[in-house]
Amino acid sequence: MLSFIKRLVLLSLCCVPVAVLAASPTHWVTSWAASVQGPYPVGNPSAQPDLSLVFPSPDIGARNQSFRLIVKPALWGTETRFRFSNALGTQPVTFDGAFVGLQWSGSAVLPGTNRKFTFGGRDAVTVAPGESIWSDAVALPFVTKGHALRGRKLAVSFHVAGNSGPMTWHAKALQSSYVTLPGAGAKGAELSEDAFPFATASWYFLDALDMSVPKGLGAVVAFGDSITDGTASTLNGDDRWPDVLARRLDGRWSVVNAGIGGNQVVGPKDYSPQKPFAGGPSSLQRLDRDVLSLSGVKAVIWLEGTNDFSKNGNAEADAVIAGMREGVARMRAKIPGIKVIGATLTSALGSNSAAHGFELQDDKRKKLNDFIRSSGVFDGVADFDRATTDTQTGGMKAEFVPDNTVGGPGDRLHPNRLGYQSMGMAIDLGLFGNAKK
Repeated sequence: MLSFIKRLVLLSLCCVPVAVLAASPTHWVTSWAASVQGPYPVGNPSAQPDLSLVFPSPDIGARNQSFRLIVKPALWGTETRFRFSNALGTQPVTFDGAFVGLQWSGSAVLPGTNRKFTFGGRDAVTVAPGESIWSDAVALPFVTKGHALRGRKLAVSFHVAGNSGPMTWHAKALQSSYVTLPGAGAKGAELSEDAFPFATASWYFLDALDMSVPKGLGAVVAFGDSITDGTASTLNGDDRWPDVLARRLDGRWSVVNAGIGGNQVVGPKDYSPQKPFAGGPSSLQRLDRDVLSLSGVKAVIWLEGTNDFSKNGNAEADAVIAGMREGVARMRAKIPGIKVIGATLTSALGSNSAAHGFELQDDKRKKLNDFIRSSGVFDGVADFDRATTDTQTGGMKAEFVPDNTVGGPGDRLHPNRLGYQSMGMAIDLGLFGNAKK
């Protein structure tokens, strides 16, 4: 009889959701992020549809219309919350009609999963220019078993009441999201795909998602430019190098992407809604918002400098090195014990991009890579240069060149999905302590 009872207890424990077993204690960890820039349409989107009907006037922005943004959490928890940003706006924006559910397919939400969420207990919130705000926590009752939702995506829906004015956005999502026409009103409660008829390859206003997860779990921030953002990877394919790393870490860390296409370490000196730059604010200007303010950050992988050395940036290697020293010092001052990993720059030699591919740029790249490898400033090195460079030509390996986003021969600047896979596999998981090999 006693043996039977023991077996019954063990069986019941096996059936308890993992989330319940790991319920104490928990904390917030950022599980998805999209570094903001703008205002729309300033940026470098990839595979963007024509949005002239959706956003007829950038100055007016969104007008009484709804968004359904598709995002993929790196970690799942039984509660989530969302950060909405008006960082690059010039007037207050009011959000209401906010819901989150499991994406079914396209813009459709899986029935039974759509949940309303609020802001300070209210259905609506107004965010001032230059500000951002977190939503209240919302329960996700469909999160019941540890790995059951791995790879699934959330549909985050919200309505912009009135006119938003210039929109804060993330241009290069490489993920299809959905939007209504102006004047359509609040549609977040609707599950069917016909409620959100227009696709976009960018994210708007939403810039971070936290999950409540067991303490001990933390976030790795991939901080960089278009090669972190994923240019030339597959649209909706989730095959950027941070995605590859996330799958290798297998839920033991959250990996969030803080790349912006065209971003620089030290340039531009000035950035504002009135004086925007396609590559977003410099990494030093955006470090607090895009890294240090995120939840549960324990490590950063920093891959930048290529755009500083382009004809548009024209910075000296010493200036970028000084910028990286400053950035690392700020990270360590704000988050004691943070692990900062330097990533070597991939080659752009021979690129057909007008701003890249010349020998002086490559000389500066090599000097920065030497600093990353040997200075001792970083806690570890992700040697993307060695993973992607053809030692015979000094340029990118031929198999990494063809473009997977829109097809064609590629630009010899951005790796394709195979190149990103090589980069993600080149990272030593031993840098992350408890990570499974």
